[in-house]
Amino acid sequence: MIRNTIGEIEARLRQTDSIKEANKAELLGLLSTLKSEIEELSKTHGEQAQSIAGFTNVSAHEATREEKDPRLVKLALDGLSASVAEFENSHPKLVEIVNRICLTLSNIGI
Repeated sequence: MIRNTIGEIEARLRQTDSIKEANKAELLGLLSTLKSEIEELSKTHGEQAQSIAGFTNVSAHEATREEKDPRLVKLALDGLSASVAEFENSHPKLVEIVNRICLTLSNIGI
């Protein structure tokens, strides 16, 4: 299920015209790394991994909308950040990737 969710996010990013190609490439690379990190996490923390994938999906949805609502984007990104907060010590790479995704979306004006 997690693999499918991230696959849907990747497809949505590839199809959107609201994000520049360079930013798409960066986000797709980050999503690839996130996919492997979440799959590893799901072996021991299935529900938390699902939450991270879900918040990533919502964040991508808000980021790729034609008419963005900054309030909804912020809520989605805050949820994504909160979903990994407890793993800062045990899964630092996962937290780093999520933070980079949030930063990238923020830096491109989302």
